[in-house]
Amino acid sequence: MNQQSKYAFLFPGQGAQAVGMGYELYQESDEAKTIFDSIDTSLGRSLTKIMFEGPEDELRETINAQPAILAVSLACLHTMRSEMGDSFLSAPAMMAGHSLGEYSALAASGALSITEASLLVQKRGELMQLACDQNPGTMAAILGMDQEEIFKIAKTSGTYVSNINTQEQIVISGEKEKIQIAMDLASEKGAKRVIPLNVGGAFHSGLMEPAKDGLAAAVESVKLVNSTVPIVANCTAKPVSESSDIKEELITQISGCVNWRQTIEFMIDEGVTDFYEIGPGRALSGMVKKINKEMNTYNISDLASIRELKNT
Repeated sequence: MNQQSKYAFLFPGQGAQAVGMGYELYQESDEAKTIFDSIDTSLGRSLTKIMFEGPEDELRETINAQPAILAVSLACLHTMRSEMGDSFLSAPAMMAGHSLGEYSALAASGALSITEASLLVQKRGELMQLACDQNPGTMAAILGMDQEEIFKIAKTSGTYVSNINTQEQIVISGEKEKIQIAMDLASEKGAKRVIPLNVGGAFHSGLMEPAKDGLAAAVESVKLVNSTVPIVANCTAKPVSESSDIKEELITQISGCVNWRQTIEFMIDEGVTDFYEIGPGRALSGMVKKINKEMNTYNISDLASIRELKNT
């Protein structure tokens, strides 16, 4: 690892959760235990019990998965700095988070306190679940098809392009019947693969609009300050650091498309060569490599990965 490299932090989104995540950190890292305990206290319930023991179905629920992933991401970050010294990777050039991960990035950058981030993320999960109940829907991944063609299919089928993850992977959202139509069209027009996703709703689509007003009120209710590190926003793939711009991004993002490919390409264009995925899973590292295989990626997801990094 080259400490002179320009580096960025990435934080995972919903779907990265797994029963047992964070348990070892809780047992062996005082910094991680403090974060987990403070989030339990803030939420007024034992989120850690669900994280460590399951059941999986309960952890997968939006209201639990979102604050749980945030908790593990921040526990990983603080444990890394404790193990390796506060100065280690203390000033990334920029940060980004995939959907929910944007909230982890804000807490990591000092724009939100850990307490307020956990409460805001829990509220976001509640609002998204209500929107899912009001406007049932689903999502599907389309692999190996031109982006412009997918936008045409979405328009024809009445669905939404919700995640542009890489050149090869784009996710659509919408009502179940319309998603099936879009999947059939994509297959007919030559997509390499079309994969229905096992999710609870049509995230990052117009079907999430009912959540917007409630989220706007929740965002206004917390103390959100300017970030110390630029956050590359999901919706615009441009850096934001002013609190007013961050608020606008969070509200837009709940029903807007996550432009992840553009986000990573912007960072690379700005000279970033090293990406640290902080939190459960390895999905974001995989996406970075698909976007540009020349980039260096590192995963910080548990004590073993932190110690491996320490020895490189």
